[in-house]
Amino acid sequence: MSTLNGKTLFVTGASRGIGLAIALRAAADGANVTIAAKTTEPHPKLSGTIFTAAEEIETAGGTALPVRVDIQNEDEVQAAIAQTIERFGGIDILVNNASAINLSGTLGLPMKRYDLMHQINTRGTFLCSKLCIPHLKKATNPHILTLSPPLNLDPKWFRNHVAYTIAKYGMSMCALGMAEEFRSDGIAVNTLWPRTAIATAAVKNLMGGDAAMQRCRTAEIMADAAHAILTKNSRECTGNFFIDDEVLTAEGVTDLSTYAVNPDEPLFPDFFV
Repeated sequence: MSTLNGKTLFVTGASRGIGLAIALRAAADGANVTIAAKTTEPHPKLSGTIFTAAEEIETAGGTALPVRVDIQNEDEVQAAIAQTIERFGGIDILVNNASAINLSGTLGLPMKRYDLMHQINTRGTFLCSKLCIPHLKKATNPHILTLSPPLNLDPKWFRNHVAYTIAKYGMSMCALGMAEEFRSDGIAVNTLWPRTAIATAAVKNLMGGDAAMQRCRTAEIMADAAHAILTKNSRECTGNFFIDDEVLTAEGVTDLSTYAVNPDEPLFPDFFV
């Protein structure tokens, strides 16, 4: 399989950034996409809403279903899945993209921020996977792709932001466990993580503004890597912690400079790799 034409994707946090880029790449094939995200009104620091994302997906060649969803709320996730089934007849792919980040150390992190990260990152991934899996079991080439890092217990990834690291690694552990739990059902469960920082609102707002953005790659590298993974045979590709540029290199892509925001600037490495 080399196309997602006719496939239905349920993408969390797809109103902007990497989630939207993955949705647009699938839309270019003619896929159906449920945009499961919270933003319905424009935000001063965050571009895009579920409705603007839907317009972009339709323009790209896909069919969009924008649904306002807080993945902390089980009823809202269940309702969004029900709407997806009613509209498209099934779910072939779940992309667990929604995530919260706070890089504060132990003493500086309010517990409400700790709770938010764990509710969205680990619990949200578990919940969306749990509720989508009964439908994925009915699909012909089902995939779950979670945007989280390879598991690496080097203390350097914990010492400065232990709460965030735990929350992201929780997402990866969901993938690790579910890949084995549902291997016999033919559901591929993998993670994908960028080698470098990606030009998103999180980088701009939390990690150095426009100067930091110049040292990033665009979200399209993650979208192209995700597409390569999601078009693989689900029974032959599961339980992997993928890195974006490694995926593309394996696909024969030799020039990654096209993904750089500014090819003249050195790339900023991401966490956990």
